[in-house]
Amino acid sequence: MSATLQVPTGTGCLDAPVLRERGQREVFCGLTGIVWLHRKIQDAFFLVVGSRTCAHLIQSAAGVMIFAEPRFATAIIDERDLAGLADANDELDRVVAQLLARRPEIKLLFLVGSCPSEVIKLDLSRAAERLSQTHMPDVRVLNYSGSGIETTFTQGEDACLAALVPIMPRIAAGAQPSLLVVGALAEVVEDQFRRMFAAMGIERVSFLPPRRSVDLPGVGPDTVMLLAQPFLADTARALEARGATHLSAPFPLGEEGTTAWLHAAAESFGVPAARFAMATDPSRQRASAALAVAQKKLAGKRIFFFPDSQLELPLARFVSRELGMKLVEVGTPYLHRDHMTPELALLPQSTFLSEGQDVDRQLDRCRAARPDIAVCGLGLANPLEAEGITTKWSIELLFTPIQGYNQASDLAELFARPLLRRTKLAV
Repeated sequence: MSATLQVPTGTGCLDAPVLRERGQREVFCGLTGIVWLHRKIQDAFFLVVGSRTCAHLIQSAAGVMIFAEPRFATAIIDERDLAGLADANDELDRVVAQLLARRPEIKLLFLVGSCPSEVIKLDLSRAAERLSQTHMPDVRVLNYSGSGIETTFTQGEDACLAALVPIMPRIAAGAQPSLLVVGALAEVVEDQFRRMFAAMGIERVSFLPPRRSVDLPGVGPDTVMLLAQPFLADTARALEARGATHLSAPFPLGEEGTTAWLHAAAESFGVPAARFAMATDPSRQRASAALAVAQKKLAGKRIFFFPDSQLELPLARFVSRELGMKLVEVGTPYLHRDHMTPELALLPQSTFLSEGQDVDRQLDRCRAARPDIAVCGLGLANPLEAEGITTKWSIELLFTPIQGYNQASDLAELFARPLLRRTKLAV
């Protein structure tokens, strides 16, 4: 291990009080996850069983060009379905048959539940089983819920990946240890991590979700997993039930977080300190140099996190420790203590934490604090901007590759750009 490497430790705000709010929420629904998932699993198709509103949401969020042919669509539930005048299952079977006839390259079809499909009590799990029996072995059909009644927008990915776990090949005990990286990552980030693990000598590495559903990795008692995203509670629970062991670590945001995340894998696989340093030092040094430049723009700036994506705690740790920003409030939709302990341990003891949402009260606190920048959902951004508070859209942090060393400066720039824009507009 290099002399400059220090794996961060501490107690931070582990014992800090948490304000728990259970009021009105302002957040996108879990259908939004389709926007990045359909790009990741290249032979999968996402069929939303919902309304025209669902279709408009996904199409708008994805920015689909008129000539593009994306791998998602909506089976529209109209007035006849809602009134019970049509057999919803017959209609769904017809739409699926038309889709698969048109797109024979589909190997995995997700039926994605929505608020309308839940309102009419359409049992998509049974529909998926029935359609799988009809279309296997060419196409496997699974289902999950992206309903906004139940989920925040990142939980759509969690529900999707959890639906994949039961069909992952089972690896018996006694196999060679393997590493499973869990969470949808941009291909460029996945390739960087794969090279990094190979340089450490960790060869048996898989990613969930895979790029092709036919390459779904196996899981068993000799599988250890690293979470690449902080909102995968159900997926992690399902993998642990299959025997996998979760490696506790900060999430791979920034130089510090990425180093600690990689170090957790290195320790699990017995990688010598010198080899870990050789594999990581060049990238660490480049990331640190880039972040030093960004820190000059952001040090001392005050930041307020509204609860939206569950990325808030890792982002707060990054901007506080590596960019020198001051945390006004760090809100998160759900605080998963087991997964967030390494992040909480690195936050300042004085951090004001909130879980859940009462949007009016949080807006009042934000207005009173007048932070330099607020990280929030699109629904709050325009009103806050109109009141003179600079904002960063939290959903952009999901669409942009931000994990790993090479992306650390890009992540910092996502916070610097809104402040620069505000300065230019003021002139």
